[in-house]
Amino acid sequence: MLSAQERAQIAQVWDLIAGHEAQFGAELLLRLFTVYPGTKVYFPHLSSCQDATQLLSHGQRMLAAVGAAVQHMDHLRAALSPLADLHALVLRVDPANFPLLIQCFHVVLASHLQDEFTVEMQAAWDKFLTGVAVVLTEKYR
Repeated sequence: MLSAQERAQIAQVWDLIAGHEAQFGAELLLRLFTVYPGTKVYFPHLSSCQDATQLLSHGQRMLAAVGAAVQHMDHLRAALSPLADLHALVLRVDPANFPLLIQCFHVVLASHLQDEFTVEMQAAWDKFLTGVAVVLTEKYR
């Protein structure tokens, strides 16, 4: 799925994110809710967005899952199987929302990393996150 160069670029970006997962995740959620307000339906506990602690906590969990995917790029299905079950069978998240989340994540990365987030890195992350989304939606079939 990913070339050696793309893997290195994904790891390089993740190294810049590491330690800031809650902040990046909370910003990702806020951007998602602002640009795509219909996605709030999947986050009733965050509907008001007034509780920064809950937003940071859920953002941390989301980005921890991305970090796990980065660490297990060669075994995404195995690493993300419990998360795929949760989203498909319990939460019943519409799979059409994953590309929206990916788009918002790119914006968050670009806004924070600026020149460090090159076009090549963005392409590698797009390919990687699309692969993650595919794995997360496989349980829907």
